Amino acid sequence: MSRAPFRVALSGDFKKPDGSPTFPDFDLGPLSSAPGVETVFLGPANPLTAEQLADFDALILLMPRFAAESIHANGRLGLVARFGVGYDNVDTEACTKAGIALVITPDGVRRPVAVSIITLMLALTGKLMIKDRLTREGPEGFARRVDHMGVGLVGRTLGSIGIGNIGAELFRLAKPYDMTFIAHDPFADAKVAAELGIELVDLDSLFRRSDVLTVNCPLTPETRHLVNEERLGLMKPTAYFINTARGPIVDQKALTRVLQARRIAGAGLDVLEQEPPSMEDPILTLDNVILAPHALCWTDQCFAGNGAADIRAVLSVMKGEEPRGVVNRAVLASPAWKSRLERNRQRFGR
Repeated sequence: MSRAPFRVALSGDFKKPDGSPTFPDFDLGPLSSAPGVETVFLGPANPLTAEQLADFDALILLMPRFAAESIHANGRLGLVARFGVGYDNVDTEACTKAGIALVITPDGVRRPVAVSIITLMLALTGKLMIKDRLTREGPEGFARRVDHMGVGLVGRTLGSIGIGNIGAELFRLAKPYDMTFIAHDPFADAKVAAELGIELVDLDSLFRRSDVLTVNCPLTPETRHLVNEERLGLMKPTAYFINTARGPIVDQKALTRVLQARRIAGAGLDVLEQEPPSMEDPILTLDNVILAPHALCWTDQCFAGNGAADIRAVLSVMKGEEPRGVVNRAVLASPAWKSRLERNRQRFGR
C-alpha cells in the first residue's frame, strides 16, 4: 500500500486569473519533482479557511491572511512558509499554540531590500526625480538646474531603526560612501554593530542626528506608529526619511504633514499605511516624496531566492528536519511540533 503524499498548498495569488504563474522566477520544479510531494494552488479567500487547508501538511503563503480560524482542528498542517520576511498577515501566536512553525525567507530578501534602500537614498540625495522633470521641460528646465543641487554623502549620517537581517546588509552596502553609521535596536547584536562600525544610540538621538533615516524593523504591536509626529519633529530640516519595511510602522498622516510643511527634505516610501492608497490620499500629490508600490525589491533574483528558501523549508519539514528561518522559535519545543517531525521522519526521512 503506497503512503499518502506530503501535500503542499500554495496561496492562490501565486497564479494569475488566466492560470499562468504570477512570478515565473519562483521555480516550483524542486518541489513538484520531489518524490512523495503533491502541490495544490488554493482558491481565493482572505483569510484562508480551515476547510481549504484541512488536507495539507504545509502552506506557502503570499498575501492572504493566515488567522486562528485558518487552522483546522485535525492538526495536520505543520508549516506556514511565508514568501518574504514580513509576517504581519500571519497570526503567529495561533501558529505556536497549534504546533505550526512559521518560517520566513531572510536570505532571499536581504540584498534586494538593502539595494532598494540605497536606490531611494541616492535618488533622494541626488534629486533624481526633480532632475528628470527638469530635463523633460527642455531649455527652461535646464536653466533651473542650478536651483536643485544634490547632497553629497561623505561624512553624512546614515541611521537605521533596526540592524537585523536587512539593516545590517544596508550598512555593508553603504560602507563605500564613507558615511557615519548610527542605529537604534533594542535587540542588536553588539558584535555585529561593532564589526560594521555602527554606533548604537537611543531612538530620539537617531531621529535628531540622521541625515538619512531608514526603517528596518518588523511591524509588531510595539512598532506600530513608532515613527510619529513627535519623533519626525526631531529630524533635521535637511534630512531624508526612507521606509521599505511596513507602512503602519509610520503614522502616515503625521509624515504627510511634515512633508507638506517642508520640515524635512523629503522621503522615499516603498510601503504605505494603506495599500493600495486611496486616490485622494494627499501623499500622492507631494513632490518631495518618491513612492513605490511595495515592490521596489521585486527582482528576478529576489523572487527566485524567496521561492527556493520556502521550498527548502517545506522539504526539510517533510524529512523531519528543523527548517531555517523559523520565526516562532517557541514552537520547536512543543510536543505537537516534535511528534509531527517524528512522523514525517518515519514517512519520508532518508
